[in-house]
Amino acid sequence: MPPAHRQPARSDTSRERSQSRSLTAVATALATVAATVSLTVAGSAGADPVAAAQESYTWDNVQIAGGGFVPGIVFNQTEPGLAYARTDIGGAYRWEPDTERWTPLLDWVGWDRWGWTGVVSLATDPVDPDRVYAAVGSYTNDWDPGNGAILRSDDRGETWEATELPFKLGGNMPGRGLGERLAVDPNDNSIVYFGARGGHGLWRSTDHGETWAEVEAFPNPGDYVQDPDDEWGMHSDVIGVTWVVFDPRSGGDGEATQHVYAGVADLDDPVYRSTDGGQSWEPVEGAPTGFLPAHAVLDHEGGQLYLATTSTPGPYDGDAGEVWRMDTATGEWSDISPVPSGSEDNYFGYGGLTVDRQDPDTLMVATQISWWPDIQIYRSTDRGQTWTQAWDWGAYPERETRYEMDISTAPWLDFGSEGTPPETQPKLGWMTQAMAIDPFDSDRFMYGTGATIYGSDNLTNWDAGETFDIEVKVHGLEETSIKDLASLPGGPLVSVMGDIGGFVHDDITQVPERMHQQPYWGNGTGVDFAELSPSTVVRVGNAEDDANSSIGISTSGGDSWWGGQEPAGVTGGGTVAVGADGSAIVWSPDGTGVHRSTTLGSSWTAAEGVPAGAAVEADRVDPDVFYAIADGTFYTSTDGGATFTASPFAGLPAEGEIRFGAVPGHSGDVWVAGGSANGTYGMWRTTDAGATFERIEAVDEGDAVGFGAPAPGSDYPAVYTSSRIDGVRGIFRSDDAGRTWVRVNDDRHQWGWTGAVVTGDPDVYGRVYIGTNGRGIVYGDLEGGAPGPGDPSEEPTEPSEPPEEPTEPSEEPTEDPGPGTEVCEADYRITHTWSGGFQAQVTVTNTGTEEIDGWEMSWDFTAGERVSSLWNASYRQEGTSVTASDAGWNARIAPGGSVTVGFNGIADGEPQVPGAVELNGSTCG
Repeated sequence: MPPAHRQPARSDTSRERSQSRSLTAVATALATVAATVSLTVAGSAGADPVAAAQESYTWDNVQIAGGGFVPGIVFNQTEPGLAYARTDIGGAYRWEPDTERWTPLLDWVGWDRWGWTGVVSLATDPVDPDRVYAAVGSYTNDWDPGNGAILRSDDRGETWEATELPFKLGGNMPGRGLGERLAVDPNDNSIVYFGARGGHGLWRSTDHGETWAEVEAFPNPGDYVQDPDDEWGMHSDVIGVTWVVFDPRSGGDGEATQHVYAGVADLDDPVYRSTDGGQSWEPVEGAPTGFLPAHAVLDHEGGQLYLATTSTPGPYDGDAGEVWRMDTATGEWSDISPVPSGSEDNYFGYGGLTVDRQDPDTLMVATQISWWPDIQIYRSTDRGQTWTQAWDWGAYPERETRYEMDISTAPWLDFGSEGTPPETQPKLGWMTQAMAIDPFDSDRFMYGTGATIYGSDNLTNWDAGETFDIEVKVHGLEETSIKDLASLPGGPLVSVMGDIGGFVHDDITQVPERMHQQPYWGNGTGVDFAELSPSTVVRVGNAEDDANSSIGISTSGGDSWWGGQEPAGVTGGGTVAVGADGSAIVWSPDGTGVHRSTTLGSSWTAAEGVPAGAAVEADRVDPDVFYAIADGTFYTSTDGGATFTASPFAGLPAEGEIRFGAVPGHSGDVWVAGGSANGTYGMWRTTDAGATFERIEAVDEGDAVGFGAPAPGSDYPAVYTSSRIDGVRGIFRSDDAGRTWVRVNDDRHQWGWTGAVVTGDPDVYGRVYIGTNGRGIVYGDLEGGAPGPGDPSEEPTEPSEPPEEPTEPSEEPTEDPGPGTEVCEADYRITHTWSGGFQAQVTVTNTGTEEIDGWEMSWDFTAGERVSSLWNASYRQEGTSVTASDAGWNARIAPGGSVTVGFNGIADGEPQVPGAVELNGSTCG
């Protein structure tokens, strides 16, 4: 199955820019959200009408475990085990202490409000733990066309309502790890504060977040701008109010807290305080100057306000900073920096800051960023008078650590190497702006990095001089930006993605051992394979140094790779296509024109007749045929990509994003999707290699298209798309080449923007893979398993004459043939496994000379398996024995014909292949 889309991406080492730029073109096609919105969990705000045809699916993630920046972790202060995490592009999550996994909470955010997947801040209500708040919005520049919003939930994020703000927020912008900007009054929880960026000041709600108003008495919205000349608008925005903290001792039950503190990105006046419940505000005298107030936490018992500062908003930079303590009773400030800013050993700002609520003398702080050799985590048990650190120097370049790291549940976090001392892999962390000690368990803490959440359950070993354990605590939280997918027949799922390159998934329910290596790059842009020889796979991406090629080639189905040569002038990955038999590769990289290789990437020649920058695809049947699209023109090559000829058809979109794919098993059959909301936008199909096109009329706005295993009884692949069809935006499937469509997702499962890639599984009918921009690879299966093709349109007619009675044999058989007389072969195949379950199919072929009319197939499980659902037949299971009977419409098996039964099963361990399958009592070969 070819990938549906390969989107060129610009080369950039900054994560915020590489991810943001990928959405620049998308933003122009999205509608601006309404001014005020009321949401329910049924779907995105202001959802379109439900599609007329919809099918029930179950959804999960292809397991990667993390993969992106986690800038905030917040524990509830009154209910043990309740915690939330926020991500910069992948929504918010709730911690499930029983399973130690995270549950996604914002999957309902839809296409038109994709910016709401960027979470600026979270707050969990200390009075009513069922209430939780999220401030959402991705960018303050024109990449995000919508305003930000404050989301509120009174059932822990199961359902949400929203109030849109009159300005934008920056969940994926510099300063996103500062905070928390949202805070709930611990005495009167109807009062909620939010510190805005962009010069919009401090905002307050007095009705549990339903309505908001700017606090007019707050005197300083901040004036710090990191780079006023930044052309992208990422560093030229005012950082604003960075955090809000309450002193609960200054209020009573149901009475507003009187003492409220706020951090402001102002190098001269960084901390403000109100002593009258927010009616008036003044700068706090003696507060440290010269740095940004990144994080603050108040000891509710001792009245100590702790402040971590940094020289830049982060998360990628910050070369100096301090940690301070203020006695709120006296107003006295003390510099308690583990490494003072004036020291030659200070080359970092301070990030994550937390106090142990069980032992308030204990606090911890992390370096916001210190790329070399690693971050540092500091711990004090005397309110910052003295500190110990997570690692110390030994005999250079060795380091002595107080911890042991276990990444066995996400082994790719070593980034493919052990590191060169003093750097180690895995790193202790990077971009560490989130860190929290569980307020009910001094042994438990978690902290975020640029790719995962780490944590410990025996933290106090640190104080006893014993080693404490750090483990991966990110499971259930999937936060990768997917650029392209390739699902190989009978083989793995290969992905390319932002930041961490991509993976080969032999089992989509298991976290892979490693990310792509040799070549390695953080941002992949495209992947393809040879349809008739799928062991040949090619991926392309943005190489960041001369040590890596921008193209990786495998002839082992992705098990191993090597870097190919590059044509002169390559600056980025672009798109790539592999001929149906693997004999040719056509590559359209950034920086130069389209090129062709017949030597598996060791040499290249320029293609003729096709412009630079064209997106390329391969025919899935004819090795000599390739396709390209550029500026609304479709091109076809019939000589293996050496030369291309433009199509005479002039109706394809000339503007906007265009994605297309060729159909497996059908030469010359190509589907094109894309366009611009201000111009031509839709989906088209050609069956004659581009000579003519037909528009798919039901598709209002087409964005990504791909193909998967056909429906039972069909020989044309299922077509999947992320599109707006008949006025409804969603993920759709067609089993009849686009004549009719069913929506397979629902309003609870939308995942923001899904326009990069959607494709089916070539082996499992109904399974669809969706590339998201921040929620990883989502896959869906038909609820209850893949069905049969349904009853035939007409009931079978009775035969015109009754069948003849069988005659007696003229002679007794010389040998008893046993029950049944059919001759058959059987193929029992386990197609998919997961923890506690599996999927399998049984195909029986009639190898005799007579038609089989009515059948039962049976087998005995050998490892305690049980069938949970089965399609294409009815079934019964007694003990270990399973019998599947025909469904009527598939009762007849012609000589040489076959029938397949698929099922989902339950297994305590690894499922096994039975010793034999019987058909109508006869053992099949």
